[in-house]
Amino acid sequence: MTTYERVEKVIRYIEQNGSEQPRLAVLAKVAGLSESRFHRLFHRWAGTTPKAFLKFVTNARAKELLRDSQDLLGASLELGLSGPGRLHDLFVTLDGVTPGEFKAGGKGLVLRWGFHETPFGTALIALTARGVCHFSFGGERPRSLAVLKRRWPRAAFRQDRAETGAVLRKVFSRKGRVPVSLAGTPFQVKVWEALLRIPPGRAASYGQVAAAAGRSKAVRAVGTAVGENPVAFLIPCHRVLRSTGALGGYRWGTARKRAILAWEAAKRVS
Repeated sequence: MTTYERVEKVIRYIEQNGSEQPRLAVLAKVAGLSESRFHRLFHRWAGTTPKAFLKFVTNARAKELLRDSQDLLGASLELGLSGPGRLHDLFVTLDGVTPGEFKAGGKGLVLRWGFHETPFGTALIALTARGVCHFSFGGERPRSLAVLKRRWPRAAFRQDRAETGAVLRKVFSRKGRVPVSLAGTPFQVKVWEALLRIPPGRAASYGQVAAAAGRSKAVRAVGTAVGENPVAFLIPCHRVLRSTGALGGYRWGTARKRAILAWEAAKRVS
């Protein structure tokens, strides 16, 4: 069992039994480890102790994230971060695929792809010459690859774990810029740009993202755009919560969403 699989088992247990405030010994048993090994595993994975990490997993913590980030997107808009000229200042740079390329199903494009283990389980990453065009977690490998190929039915596909692995190391070390190349409607791209302005360890509501995208009443449409984001983690759809602090949906599973939020929050304060 991988580290992330053990972490996810613990998080699922907490989701179902959180009101009982399970002790560390119970959670270690859920993970299939002794308390000492459980402690070491969590510290290596999250950079903090299990006790400290588990504080970030609760629904109460999700509400705190929203409260702490209440004016975050508004402030970034005032600073002009919504303009495309400022996106180069960020860790992730966004470059849209042309409508013609996407309509043609990727004809003439070469997509290099590879599966890799990450802190949040197995991921499929795919690149065009412009940058990352696909990043998905979990699922059976043949099915994940089939989803990618359906999105780009006329592209050429080449497995290239060396190149995709090099990009992935940048993703989780945050050393160097990672270009992302996305295909979407103008509104979807606006939403994805807004997500890029939510820093790690923070969160925003769907309503805040709608306002940042210039359509404050289009909360449902924002939810759809967030759900259709093809690049997990880099375009941080996991940082969007309901206004109540509830997690909302996540294409790659709510336990993984909770794990990523807690992992980022723990690193932010460590």
